[in-house]
Amino acid sequence: METIDCVVVGAGWYGLGAAKQYHCTQPESSLAIIEGESSLGGTWADHRLYPGLKSNNQLGTYEYPDFPMDTARFGVKPKEHIPGEVVNTYLKAYASEFGIADLIRFDTKVVVAEHQDTDEGGWVLTLANAKRKDEKKVFARKLIIATGLTSDAFLPHFKGQETFGGKIFHSKEFRQNRDTLKTAKSVTVLGATKFGYDAAYAYAMAGVEVNWVIRSSGHGPCWISPSFVTPLKKWIEKLANVRALTWFSPCIFGEADGYTKMRNFYHGTAVGRGLVNQFWKTLGGDVITLNGYDSHPETAKLKPWTEAMFTATSFSILNYDTDFFELVKRPDSNIKIHIGEIDHLSPGRVHMADGTSFASDALLANTGWKHVPPMKFLPEGIDVELGLPHRINATDPRPEDLANQQQLLEKADNEILRRFPRLKDQPVWNKNYVPITETKGIDSNSADEVTPCTPLTPYMLHHFIVPPSERFLRSRDVAFIGMVSNFSNIITAHVQGLWISAYFSGKLAIDPAKAVGHETQMEELRYQTVLHNRFGKWRYPTDWGSKAPSFIFDAVPYLDLLLKDLGLEIYRKTGKGFGAEMYDPYGPEDYRGINEEWETKFGGGGGAATGEK
Repeated sequence: METIDCVVVGAGWYGLGAAKQYHCTQPESSLAIIEGESSLGGTWADHRLYPGLKSNNQLGTYEYPDFPMDTARFGVKPKEHIPGEVVNTYLKAYASEFGIADLIRFDTKVVVAEHQDTDEGGWVLTLANAKRKDEKKVFARKLIIATGLTSDAFLPHFKGQETFGGKIFHSKEFRQNRDTLKTAKSVTVLGATKFGYDAAYAYAMAGVEVNWVIRSSGHGPCWISPSFVTPLKKWIEKLANVRALTWFSPCIFGEADGYTKMRNFYHGTAVGRGLVNQFWKTLGGDVITLNGYDSHPETAKLKPWTEAMFTATSFSILNYDTDFFELVKRPDSNIKIHIGEIDHLSPGRVHMADGTSFASDALLANTGWKHVPPMKFLPEGIDVELGLPHRINATDPRPEDLANQQQLLEKADNEILRRFPRLKDQPVWNKNYVPITETKGIDSNSADEVTPCTPLTPYMLHHFIVPPSERFLRSRDVAFIGMVSNFSNIITAHVQGLWISAYFSGKLAIDPAKAVGHETQMEELRYQTVLHNRFGKWRYPTDWGSKAPSFIFDAVPYLDLLLKDLGLEIYRKTGKGFGAEMYDPYGPEDYRGINEEWETKFGGGGGAATGEK
């Protein structure tokens, strides 16, 4: 059996970031990256580049800190959104630059990961190769799971789909079905996520009639904003990373930034909470005004049903070549928006619950993602100890452990609501919400027929990365990267990747593994883990909050948290003038030197900055 020092599962933004950081800080160790598809990139892989795909971010905010996406090399200019093909090219260049491109094993999936119950730990992985149609086992001393939150699509079963005759596919498969842009006369797009916006726009611009269905029992249209907001026309993805503005977001780990008094004022006093409410009301109101939802009956149907304050990364950005809302408002617009329910399909038609129907040659569904890793973990029941989402009654620990977990949840809830009384007033966004539960997934090997609405526990990972379990802390043999989502994902991938490599090598300044063998410290570690992961239930109840960490204005304090663990300086605007730390937005450039800083302070392998070429 082949032995590998570290295996990374997944070659998207986070998987590549983790692999690069491990390879460059521990160059003497063997490394393999296992990727189920035939190309790297995750959401930006070759097979995911659907027509018109662009980044929400503009040039300068969507890059690894130590690998700038410069205009001369990649052709994207300032204030331009990045085409999907360019993101794909950039990721391939990154992998080549740092010597990890040749370490990727494509068309291979981890089917089973079985933990070895020894002092050294490690994992026996069963790998299935799609091209060779075979399986093999390898032993990984360390395992990094980077399968992400949007890799395993969920496609429900539609009544009558067997006789529909047209194509039915998830937005993940838009590229494979792009011929419908030329062959279809009329299509149905289900769901008003950003994927839904992209699909409606692509079909409309191709001259195809679009019937856009937004479920009356669903989440409603996503928040979508121009890139520049407020009367001062501030760049929105940078606005979210202005330290002083992060204080307006109730954040359970916000104290990591050191501005405790400011945060206590904004969230612990009536005056402060009034300012917080006004901030979010102004921000949300500005987006609604700029988009002009109420200026036309059709655009009014796209007005978000949720409050801006309680919205996380379902918040998106307009990145189209023409005005999307003007396209919808045109008298001859080929986009028709329906608020209702699809009742059934018949040959060439979609029938709504209110009795209306329309012709359709294809149905593109934006129906969510299965957020659990698409592999089986052994021994049975280890999912609980790993901190993975699991069914309450299927793999629960012993009754006494379950009771203790419930006590921790109640304790966490009490602390959250005491520190942030505003969160007691939870939004009522759709009294008629009904989740889609009929399962017939497009990924036949998906675990346990999980849907986005299957009642599972949330992730329970220390600092959203490692299980707070003595077994795994002792062996230091597993970490999860990218089980969190925010506007600063690429910076997060870079910092989380360094954190994981430091953790594996025992070189974290604040190391959770030091709690092993100390009952009081382990209890506190478990409680802090519950507190941080439970917080999303209250902070982002209409978004991903109850499933996995998802936030926008909380990215900078989260990065502060990780940098503190690494023993590095969190205030990275030193020498840039008065007020820069509070009012200049943080970006990739502010984290460019963290590898060198960490290596100087703690010592690492060679090549922390540049890797191999």
